[in-house]
Amino acid sequence: MKANLKANLKDYVIGIDMGGTKILAALINSKDGIRTRIKKATKTKNGNTNFVKALWGITSEVMLEAGITEKNVKAICLGIPGTVNPLTGRIGIAPNLNIKNMNIKEQLQQFTSIPVLIENDVNLAALGIKHFGIGKDVEDMLVVFVGTGIGGGLIFKGNMHRGASFTAGEIGHMVIQPNGPLCGCGQKGCFEALASRTAIVRDITKQVKLGKRSLLAKLLKEKVPIKSKAISNALKKKDTVTVKIVTQAAVTIGKTLANINNLLNLQMIVLG
Repeated sequence: MKANLKANLKDYVIGIDMGGTKILAALINSKDGIRTRIKKATKTKNGNTNFVKALWGITSEVMLEAGITEKNVKAICLGIPGTVNPLTGRIGIAPNLNIKNMNIKEQLQQFTSIPVLIENDVNLAALGIKHFGIGKDVEDMLVVFVGTGIGGGLIFKGNMHRGASFTAGEIGHMVIQPNGPLCGCGQKGCFEALASRTAIVRDITKQVKLGKRSLLAKLLKEKVPIKSKAISNALKKKDTVTVKIVTQAAVTIGKTLANINNLLNLQMIVLG
């Protein structure tokens, strides 16, 4: 259904959250908020080439559904789960997207004249929480998102802290267990290789293959991806395997964040 976009047309921005399992695009008006949104599955196996096409494809869909053209959009803002340079538009590495050393800004600008902005996805979340959420009155805060991977966004003295080379907050790649499970970044025993949803699904799968009974065994047998909702339902039904593995992940998350707080002495940690 097309949205009514007669007022403040030049104020529109397209925000795109490029996750490890899904890509979400929204048309946003500075006055009225989200007007149109589209969600699709992320295809990560094709790397850099099709990534740009996917971004432009969903951008075009949002504009088409809203009934607007490029001239009505002030900017496209990309949230990327990985190390990014917001000044140059270059992605250093985004393991869960199978992308490395790519200037997404330059490549996307080949399709459009709309200005392209790029930032780490959890940094954007941290900025949103700081300016519009529970972090309004907080000066020192860490925002942590647990999903396909684990990312962090740091607010110090009221401002976003990106670090000397824009990689501050990459807590998912802190090595917690040397010689532990292989992470998408190439290291072993990273935080996200132990406690992300991906790690939880991996460990549940391993237990089922070893003969443990689980409510999720049917999905695995049918090769249906195990998503957060399925894990949540299994927890509610007290599935033994799921409860054990999620509890292990939760303990790892708690210990790791406690150690981070010992170093940084934060006012608030937001977990999402």
